[in-house]
Amino acid sequence: MAMEAAVVVPRGWRLLLLVSAAGLVALGAPQPPNILLLLMDDMGWGDLGVYGEPSRETPNLDRMAAEGMLFPNFYSANPLCSPSRAALLSGRLPIRNGFYTTNAHARNAYTPQEIVGGIPDSERLLPSLLKEAGYATKIVGKWHLGHRPQFHPLKHGFDEWFGSPNCHFGPYDNKAKPNIPVYKDWEMVGRFYEEFPINVKTGESNLTQIYLQEALDFIKRQQAARRPFFLYWAVDATHAPVYASRPFLGSSQRGRYGDAVREIDDSVGKMLSLLQVLGLAESTFVFFTSDNGAALVSAPSQGGSNGPFLCGKQTTFEGGMREPAIAWWPRHIPPGQVSHQLGSIMDLFTTSLALAGLKPPRDRVIDGFSLLPALLQGQLTDRPILYYRGNTLMAVTLGQHKAHFWTWTNSWEEFRQGINFCPGQNISGVTTHTQEEHTKLPLVFHLGRDPGERFPLSFASTEYQDALSRITLVVQQHQDTLVPGQPQLNVCDQAVMNWAPPGCEKLGKCLRPPESVLEKCFWPH
Repeated sequence: MAMEAAVVVPRGWRLLLLVSAAGLVALGAPQPPNILLLLMDDMGWGDLGVYGEPSRETPNLDRMAAEGMLFPNFYSANPLCSPSRAALLSGRLPIRNGFYTTNAHARNAYTPQEIVGGIPDSERLLPSLLKEAGYATKIVGKWHLGHRPQFHPLKHGFDEWFGSPNCHFGPYDNKAKPNIPVYKDWEMVGRFYEEFPINVKTGESNLTQIYLQEALDFIKRQQAARRPFFLYWAVDATHAPVYASRPFLGSSQRGRYGDAVREIDDSVGKMLSLLQVLGLAESTFVFFTSDNGAALVSAPSQGGSNGPFLCGKQTTFEGGMREPAIAWWPRHIPPGQVSHQLGSIMDLFTTSLALAGLKPPRDRVIDGFSLLPALLQGQLTDRPILYYRGNTLMAVTLGQHKAHFWTWTNSWEEFRQGINFCPGQNISGVTTHTQEEHTKLPLVFHLGRDPGERFPLSFASTEYQDALSRITLVVQQHQDTLVPGQPQLNVCDQAVMNWAPPGCEKLGKCLRPPESVLEKCFWPH
């Protein structure tokens, strides 16, 4: 659905369309702002003090909100990690950029080690576009858009990378499955649970401190070079198995998950402090959010909180896709503001381009809106939020109303095995364990009065009819113009796992892959 919001671009930055950032420095012209995107992993809406978490253990993020703008109605583009990240960096729904599966109806899919696909070369990613405008670009942490050589982040616009291509699952025996590699730029420098230990029993790991130092060093280098930067800090400590460094272990009232949140909060505080010390605070746009809702299936010891919302990660209820979101840009964003703009993780693509004086690519549909009118002028733009699960549009929110066209948590078989995406939140006829179709008579909720999606509107009410008529028009417009991308998450092969990543020879860490056998990936939910 091609819908555009007004873009406010400071006049001095429009030169970037014609002149490189390096040239601007030489000319003495104003540089565009630095961009720092802080993407958390499985962190829920209710995990921050500013969102009501009772332990109040996130003083730095709470202060960031007090000095900036809070978005209580901000959404991921998918209830799962890889598709959401692909949407952020492409500005496009996963159904367009290929991060979905057609192996079964309404199935969540991602990029485990055995996945064959990844981010297509045809997608123009944010770091590539910013790099063309003279930005130095770096990703720290989890990439998750494919681990085969053609999907390497340095082939998609990043100048530097320190992190991993996949989640930190493990440890593995390097026989049936290899441990996940950690990369520095083009080559691996070790593997999780080996050179980069994670103690699953105690939860101890220094990874967040390593990721923090990578970020601080990058910021210092770009400040010295007087070059605008794009830093994508995508840490994964709050994804099970959660971890924290020794000084933070046991420090939270919330257990090990809270320890991880506290360390992330401390790290964000150190990054914001460095920006202030270096005189970069007023020239750096910072945005904090998460890739999907908290994984209640891992709660409480290994999962977070989605506040008052229904269910969590893997579902298209509010708990699966509504995220914490804070914007910070001193002297540009008025402090202490709360915006009720419906926002999406895809908006970070369009907003970042607008900050750099760039327009989104015109040869494709871009789903992200610019948030600058909301950030700088307090304006609200009427726009929908689309909730996809795999290849299926499950729900749509427009204004305060949300219509569910399909409901499903997970199968009865999984549920009976103890896999529960909505613990303690059974809502009859809503949190269903079979895929229930409501396309002819959708369930409609007023999210202002009923954020927990517990009380569907009466089908006979005028409010229901009015809300449904507006949402139906949005759905028709979207579906009439939708051209799905080639699905990337259909095919798996044990031979494409991280057996012998680039650089393994230098470390003596190469492993022999099994024979290649292409298989249809199985996605249970």
